[in-house]
Amino acid sequence: MPPLPPPAVQTSGLTRHYGSLAALSQLDLTVQKGDLFGFIGSNGAGKTTTLRILATFLLPSAGSARVLGYDIVEQADNVRRLIGYMPDFFGVYRDMEVTEYLDFFGACYKIPTAQRERTVQDVIELVGLSEKKGALIGALSRGMQQRLGLARVLVHDPQLLLLDEPASGLDPRARIEVMAILQELQRLGKTIIISSHILSELQNLCNRVAIIEKGKMIYTGPVQGVRDQFEAGRVFWVKVADAHERAMDLLRARPEIAGAEWKDGRIRAVLRDREADPGCVAETLVRGGLKLVGLEEEELGLEEVFLRVTRGETQ
Repeated sequence: MPPLPPPAVQTSGLTRHYGSLAALSQLDLTVQKGDLFGFIGSNGAGKTTTLRILATFLLPSAGSARVLGYDIVEQADNVRRLIGYMPDFFGVYRDMEVTEYLDFFGACYKIPTAQRERTVQDVIELVGLSEKKGALIGALSRGMQQRLGLARVLVHDPQLLLLDEPASGLDPRARIEVMAILQELQRLGKTIIISSHILSELQNLCNRVAIIEKGKMIYTGPVQGVRDQFEAGRVFWVKVADAHERAMDLLRARPEIAGAEWKDGRIRAVLRDREADPGCVAETLVRGGLKLVGLEEEELGLEEVFLRVTRGETQ
């Protein structure tokens, strides 16, 4: 069989010290090509440091990292040509027009003049700024400026996008629109690493995530995997026609069920572990002669899982 292509990002033992402070400690991270990868952590956890190292703005104190097959230290120029980095706060030339601003950065990337005009129009259309292309940047809303920042990193058609809190400070509608743009970019074949505190949106946006705290990796893998790994047992919400106390007594008597309690007009039944057969909930109640009205499994959101597995520790 032909060899597998290298990952988009591969780090090994990546470490960064600021004096005696370890901002990153032995970070092993793999991002495959085509991933829309969520990088999750509290402020000070090490997310921005990681992205800045991958973008070649910071040198690691120890360890190594390769981006699209290139070493970030020895082959930094090759890396820079293939990535687009958008920091959480970026400056703009407020007295420039949108088209003029993007044309300027296209020239910085040495895109030929004839090609540059078409490229600028394409990225403006992609990020939904067509109606603002003649506007002064200083007159744009925060959401529009975030779109412009995204357009800027797309001008040279990078293969990998490193986006540090791209939805920071946006209203709900603007956040939804930015996330929709990222999904379209993934569909076009881009690999995207996005750090964010808006975990409910990453849950539906990303196919893989990494959770980092105090510079150390806690989890990396599929979104569903983080729930499976850190949720002790599955939770079911049960409704019966009557005899709630008896229903709870029956459930508590089953060895597979860790507990049952009355909450918000329903019974909350917790299985002892994830290997337990969920069918035992309905079976117990029906065999006990009770009328089962409703049975629904609770799905933990990414935000709740994050709160359970981290301590909120920062550097």
